[in-house]
Amino acid sequence: MASDNGTTVPGTPFADVGIDIGGTKIAAIVVAADGTILTRGSTPAPAREGGRAMTEAAAALATALLTESGTTLRAAGVGAAGVVDHENGTIRAASEMFVDWVGFPVAEELGRILGAPVRMENDVNAFLLGEAAGRSDADVLGVMLGTGVGGALIVDGELRHGPHGAAGEIGHTPGYSDLRCTCGQTGHLETLASGTSIGLRYGERTGNSLDARVVASRARAGDADALAVYADAGRALALACASAATLLDVPLAIVGGGVSRSWDLLAPAVEAALRTDAPITGIPLRIVPAERGGDAVALGAIEAARRALPELVH
Repeated sequence: MASDNGTTVPGTPFADVGIDIGGTKIAAIVVAADGTILTRGSTPAPAREGGRAMTEAAAALATALLTESGTTLRAAGVGAAGVVDHENGTIRAASEMFVDWVGFPVAEELGRILGAPVRMENDVNAFLLGEAAGRSDADVLGVMLGTGVGGALIVDGELRHGPHGAAGEIGHTPGYSDLRCTCGQTGHLETLASGTSIGLRYGERTGNSLDARVVASRARAGDADALAVYADAGRALALACASAATLLDVPLAIVGGGVSRSWDLLAPAVEAALRTDAPITGIPLRIVPAERGGDAVALGAIEAARRALPELVH
């Protein structure tokens, strides 16, 4: 297996590691060359202890899982929260909970510790790569409904970054409400469809702001206000996806993140909106929930590494 100085144990099979770095948890999986998931694990993220502590925690988790699986590391992929410079393997911008994270050479330091090449992507880009792997669709929109709303885009089978690395960021497109967004602007998709916003919108209706999961439970029990909040979220989501599909001729949108676990509550409004506001092309737009759960980001990070490092991973 790969050690801290990059040596390997002869005769052990090769595998790749995918690492999902978030603000509260770091998760990782080890995947064999044929795509079989060998093992997975997680550890708390020391986000307030700085970039080096975060990188060392990720490396320690990866090393432990490689030891458990009895494999040698050939490449690692990282999906990280924030605005990622995927070419340099650094973070350009991140939330306040990440201390000394912006500018830290994450990929370089991980590569040094693990003794293998490392590729880093934004976590939503990695999510979409993980969900799209194995599908026949060459053009796919990805939407993550979590604390905020993130987006990603695959065009002609390739992840689209755009000239500034911001392609697919559908969460901050305007026109869905007259509410103030977390970014300071008004009316963005995130004001209705994020987990945070679902709780806030329920609070505005009832005077009792709750976690989105609690709102979902109340909706399933027949609470009219909770049902209305999820209906607003589902309609806004569908309209955003339909707009993207009209502009880009994308026939598939995959929706992940914590809010997507309440797909039963979102789906009726999504389907209704697609009946009244479908893309003008006449080509059906499919909006579907993600299937790979908590593995999606790590799997997509591996996919990003394999695409970027064909001479090393084949």
